Formats: sequence, C-alpha cells, structure tokens
Amino acid sequence: MQLVIFDDIQSSAFYPLTLNRPISDLRCGILKLRQRLESCFAPEGTTAIVVEPILAAMLCKRHPDWLVNDLSAGTKLYVNARIKISEEAIKQVNQLRDGDILIAGDTIVAAKSELCLDNLDPLQARQCDLALYESLSDIIHDNSRMLDWDFKHYFYDNENYFETEPGVTVLHPYNVWIAEGVILGPGVVLDASEGPIVLDSGVKVMPNAVLCGPLYIGKNSLVKIGAKIYGGTSIGPVCKIGGEIEGSIFQAYSNKQHDGFLGHSYIGEWVNLGADTNNSDLKNTYKNVAYYSYKLEGKIDSGTQFLGCVIGDHSKTGINCSINTGTVIGMGCNLWGSKLISDFIPDFSWGEAGELSPYRFAAFCQTATIVKARRKLSLDSLEIDIYKHRYKHGE
Repeated sequence: MQLVIFDDIQSSAFYPLTLNRPISDLRCGILKLRQRLESCFAPEGTTAIVVEPILAAMLCKRHPDWLVNDLSAGTKLYVNARIKISEEAIKQVNQLRDGDILIAGDTIVAAKSELCLDNLDPLQARQCDLALYESLSDIIHDNSRMLDWDFKHYFYDNENYFETEPGVTVLHPYNVWIAEGVILGPGVVLDASEGPIVLDSGVKVMPNAVLCGPLYIGKNSLVKIGAKIYGGTSIGPVCKIGGEIEGSIFQAYSNKQHDGFLGHSYIGEWVNLGADTNNSDLKNTYKNVAYYSYKLEGKIDSGTQFLGCVIGDHSKTGINCSINTGTVIGMGCNLWGSKLISDFIPDFSWGEAGELSPYRFAAFCQTATIVKARRKLSLDSLEIDIYKHRYKHGE
C-alpha cells in the first residue's frame, strides 16, 4: 500500500518557508515532517508526496527517487502533512479501513481509499480530535516535544559514539547521542538534564560552548566558541551557529555565527544573520504576539507570549540589526541599518526598514549563486523559475 503525504490548501499559512518547499519538508524536532510520517506509516512501503505543481519539477530533479504527484493504483493511505504525530494519531490512522476518512472540522487528516483525494466520499468521513499544525508558530512551539519524541524513537537505542575529550562536561549522559566524527572542544558543556541532545555526524563544537537539551545539531554544522544554545532548538545540516539561541529552528545551510540573541524563531535556508543581529521574542506588555499571515494578508494573534521572527530562504541581515517581536521576513530579502525591523518585510525587499525597495531579481540570483557555490552547490534553472514566479506574484 502506498503512503501519500499531501499538502492541503493551508500551504500559504506556512509562507514564506513553503514558498519554495512543501509543508512536509519543514523541520520539527530532529526530523522533517515527511521523514517522520514515512517512518510511522510506511517503514517498508512506497511513499508519494502531493505538492503544488510549481514545486514538482524541482523536487523530482533534486530527489529522483521520490514519487512526486505520482500515485499508484490500488489502495492508498493518505496522510495530511500537517498532522501532529502522537501515539494516538498513529493508532487512529493505522486503524483506518478501506473507504474511511478522518476529518478535523472540514479538513481531511487521513484517509484510506483507492480513489484520488478529490474523489473521496464525504459521507464516509468521521470527525476526529487529532491536531494539525496551523502555522509556523505551531511548529516552533511543538519543537521541544518532537525533539524528545525523535530521540526516544530513532536515536536512544542506536549505536552511540559517545566519546568526549578531557575538559568536556556532560550532564545526564544517557540523554546524549553523539554520531561518528563529532568534535568537541575543551570547556564544552552538554547539559541534557532537561531533554536529549543529539549531535549528528560531522558536527564540530568549538571551546566553551554550552548546549542545553532538548537540542539537535545537524550534520556538518559548526557551533562557534562560547555559543549558548538553549532547549527546544533544532539546527539543520551545514549551519554555523554562535551567540545565544533559544527555542528556534534552522532549516539548513544558514548562518548565525556571531553574538546576538535569537529566540522562538524559524529560519529558512541560505539565511545569514550579521554580527550582533538580535531579535525580541517577548513583548514588554507580556501580551500574546501578533504576526503577519500571508494567507490572511494581515496580522493575527499567535496565541502565545513567545514568538520571535520567521525568515524566508536567502534573506540576509547586516550588522547590528534589531528584529522586533513577531516579525516575518520574506524570502530573498537584504536588510541593514539601525532602524527596527518589524511587522512584515515583503519577499525580495532591499534596504533599511521603512525605506525598502525591490531587490532586483538578477542581483538576487547572482548573490544566491555565489552563496550556494561556497557549499559546492548550484542555483539551477528550476529553482530560478520558482523564485521568478514568486517574485512576479509579489509585484
């Protein structure tokens, strides 16, 4: 039976991160949503993903082994990419019989059928109490839970290369998993007393850095001297991390090398935060944080007191930038100056806050090409087509 992970019409609620990737490619915990759903519902079967047509060609080229918008004949298990995984969710989805449909409100959560999604019989649907991610804020605040989940299900019993150099302090070592090839400098502290710490292959932690769980550092990432990383943080592969970070997610290939605070934020790929870039994640009034929703084209209540910023792929900040609580920075932005960056910065913006102009598309592509080449990767034509489509759509 084929597992089909599908994006629904809520994709725009996760912009700017899903402007150029499916919801299932978002990171939460140690894994991406797709990886976890495959493990839960198709450990030995085939998986297809259903995404916007504009993303399909790029994903097929980047992942030739994936089935993208390519469904097999016969019975299929459909699972919404936004489902919050739990033991109860796994139980209810695995108990589905042919023709069954689980819905939450009017949203399909999961279904088992030979039919295509558009042809499912609504009369066979039944309400469930399973939760779905509604926004990037939801994912940020579920990150600690999923770090614990992933550690217990995928790392705790795996082979552990737990070897530390003299001068490294480890608290609660049974909650620490270290991959082969990890380098820990003298004075490093791994404090797993509040949750697990996973350091993936090729990670280098420089001297005197303090890492608190629950925490994941992805493959070939670098933690700089004296960094302070607090729990609830997931750092994807090939990132450079320094300063102070709390409760945040880095998708991959992004840099926050220098001093400055980042809290309760979601950072895309190929982002660079300049030295002493800081963000606020709590209002002085202690009221809930509002943030800009692409889907609703206006600010909405996050439902939480703690929300930092969301930064789309290929965006950059200069030195000494200050980012206000709940700020959403679109994809492809280049920002600098002493003025407070706040509210919403549209995709492909250039300049100081309050004095923005459009980032010339050719100049954006030139910079993106240089940045990716530093990691021995290229900006291909299919990526450019997606960025061009989003660029024109935003005009």
